[in-house]
Amino acid sequence: MLAIFVLVVFISSFTLAAVAVFVASLVFERKQQLSGPVGEFEDAAGLLKLDEVSSIAPWRDLLNHFDFVDLLQRRITESQLNWSVGRLTALMLLIGTLSLAALSGTSWIPMWMAVPLACACASIPYAYVLRRRNKRFQQFEQQFPDALDFLARSLRAGHPLPVALELLAQEEAPPLSIEMRQTAEERRLGLPLDQAFDNLSKRIPLLNVRVFVAAVKLQSRTGGKLSEVLSGLAENMREAASVEGEVRALAAHGRVTGAVLTVLPVGIAVLMTAVNPGYLNILVENPTGRELIVVCLVALVAAHLIIRKIVDIKL
Repeated sequence: MLAIFVLVVFISSFTLAAVAVFVASLVFERKQQLSGPVGEFEDAAGLLKLDEVSSIAPWRDLLNHFDFVDLLQRRITESQLNWSVGRLTALMLLIGTLSLAALSGTSWIPMWMAVPLACACASIPYAYVLRRRNKRFQQFEQQFPDALDFLARSLRAGHPLPVALELLAQEEAPPLSIEMRQTAEERRLGLPLDQAFDNLSKRIPLLNVRVFVAAVKLQSRTGGKLSEVLSGLAENMREAASVEGEVRALAAHGRVTGAVLTVLPVGIAVLMTAVNPGYLNILVENPTGRELIVVCLVALVAAHLIIRKIVDIKL
C-alpha cells in the first residue's frame, strides 16, 4: 500500500507539472499568434516547416526507432493539431499510468481487467486526434463540390488554374482554404502543378480528391475543357453524397437499437434499485458479484461498438 501511495503521489505531482507546462505553452503560442504578422501565409505556415518528433532529445531518439511515428505524425497533421508525436505519446503514457494506478487500487476491478481498461484510457488522446481528423475530412468533403464549381467558373472566366486556386483559397472557409492555399503556394514556389496536386491528395486522402487530381493531370496531358470536367465531377459528388445520406438515414434505426440495448440493462438495474434498494446488494457485497458487474459493463461497451461498426456502411 505504501508503494502504491508513493506512486500515486509521484504521478499526481508529475501530472500537475505537465498540465502547468501545457497551459503555459498554449498561452505562449497564443501570444505569438496575436503578436505575429497576419497575412496571406498564415494558414500555410507549415509549408516549409520541419515537424520535430519531440522537443526532448532522449524521447525523440527513442521514438525515432519505431515505425509508427510516421503514422502518428501524419494523423496529427491531417487533424490540423499543433501537437508533436512526443507530446501525444507522452500524454497517452501519462493517462495510461494514471488509469492503471487508479484501477489497481479499486477492489471492484481485478488486475487482469485493469490492464486492458488502462490501455483503453491511454488511447483516448489518439481517439481525439482521429475524431478531429474525421471531422475535418467531413467538412472538406462537404465544401469540395462547391469548390469545383468555383474552379469551373473561374476557368470559364479566363483565369488559369493556379490563379483559380488562389481565388478559391481567398473565398472559401477552412479547412478547404488552407489546403488550396498550400497547393497554390507550392506551385508559386516552383513545384510542378502535378506534384502539387499529388501532395494535396496525400494530405487529404479522400476518394473525391484523388478523382479530382487524376482528372486535372489527365487534362494537362490530353487537353480538353477542364471546366466541364470539374462541373461534372461536382454534380457526381453531390449525387453520391445524397445517396450516402439516404443510406445513413436507413442505418439510423440500427444505431438507435444499439444505443437502446446498451442503456437498457443499466436502466433496469437503476429501476430495480429504486423499487427494492436491497435487491442487488449481493452483487455489490460479493467479490465475484463485483467482478461480474465490471465484466457486464465491458461487454455492454464492446457490444455497442460492434453494433456501431456493423451499421456503419461504407459506400
